[in-house]
Amino acid sequence: MRIDRLTTLMKRFQLSVRPAPEAAATLLVTACGNGDPAQVIFGSGAQAQATGPILISARVDWGGTANPLMAALPGHVTLDLCDDPEAASLVGLMLAELRAQRCGVDSVIDRLGEVLIVRMLRARIEAGSAQPGVLAGLADPRLSRAIVAIHDAPGRDWRNEDLAQEAGLSLSRFAETFLATVGETPASYLRRWRLTLARQDLERGDRVEQVARRYGYRSPDGFARAFRKRFGVKPLALRAG
Repeated sequence: MRIDRLTTLMKRFQLSVRPAPEAAATLLVTACGNGDPAQVIFGSGAQAQATGPILISARVDWGGTANPLMAALPGHVTLDLCDDPEAASLVGLMLAELRAQRCGVDSVIDRLGEVLIVRMLRARIEAGSAQPGVLAGLADPRLSRAIVAIHDAPGRDWRNEDLAQEAGLSLSRFAETFLATVGETPASYLRRWRLTLARQDLERGDRVEQVARRYGYRSPDGFARAFRKRFGVKPLALRAG
């Protein structure tokens, strides 16, 4: 069965791509010698990696460090457009929109940029990562099933045994592999994911008791303690703010 590693992250963290000055950009498209688009560079270190003329500079916002996938990315990710004609077509459409500056250009750039980012992340996940983190976990065909299960059902009473079954591994092998690949235990990752989503819901105005139940906490007090330990503020104060 196909595992969708990105859809839940796309739903929970809004991805936006906006044209920006080169100094503030986190997404750059560079040109080769004849002026055609050659490479896409995405990440906080994009400017340092640009070696040719810059055709597109934009800023990407996808939840910042609250998004576990963004937090796990290296300083930059590159995509060679010579090896990906479909991505090259997307970049060509973006360039045409920026040059024409017709009505709705910002919305079109945002949509095309989102597709481009997803293609880059797909390639990165398929290539794997040597650095521990959720990116490496999603690249693992076994662990990814457990991580996606956590993402899709954060309120479920997940035990390591359940997650090991999702991954198709023995309990001991699952726990060992998850820690080595993701860099934290399954329980720690689950707790962090739950609290990240809880913060989003509280900032949206949801009641503390509802949020606590939604993410598997048996009591609002237990949820409040975990939340304050993670974020340094009480849930009720964040909701009021």
